[in-house]
Amino acid sequence: MSEEKNINIEDGDLEEAIKEETMEQQDSIDEENVEQDEQEVDNEEETETQEEEEKDPLEAAQEENAKLRDQLLRTIAEFENYKKRTLKEKAELILNGGEKTITAILPVLDDFERALADNNTDDPAAIKEGMDLIFKKFIKTLEALGVKKIETLDKDFDVDYHEAIAMVPGMGDDKKGKVIDCVQTGYTLNDKVIRHAKVAVGQ
Repeated sequence: MSEEKNINIEDGDLEEAIKEETMEQQDSIDEENVEQDEQEVDNEEETETQEEEEKDPLEAAQEENAKLRDQLLRTIAEFENYKKRTLKEKAELILNGGEKTITAILPVLDDFERALADNNTDDPAAIKEGMDLIFKKFIKTLEALGVKKIETLDKDFDVDYHEAIAMVPGMGDDKKGKVIDCVQTGYTLNDKVIRHAKVAVGQ
């Protein structure tokens, strides 16, 4: 009877040992499964992060592209408006650019009208004096507008201001290359020649 009892005890210990070993193996398997699950979660998170990182530069580039496109369209629209405004101002300047000049000359025209309407005198000296006054007023008006007479008397011939229409020989060495006579007066507008003086030059 004692031998059977020992065998039973030993068998009980063996079963207990098997159970414990089985439980340890199960715990190890569970831990491995947990680790695998955690690893899979980490892998999924890394994949999502990589996708987000890959997606973010594209979205940023698209946003930057849209911003630059909007700026370009605005700049083009502003430039078109500027061109239209400039063309309009240029057309108005061409049509009305002489307004200042005409307005300045009108008083001189009034003086001519008054002189012609004055029939109370036949004195040539008085008429000449009146015309001389109107002429001087007209010259001052032109000077105020930037128009100046090109001086020619005893000046050296200068192709920038003079146009030679005749060469006069035998005038002596001191007159050689100098303006002898002015056939038509030249003028400048704000220092720019608008009409060359036609002159005769000593040879």
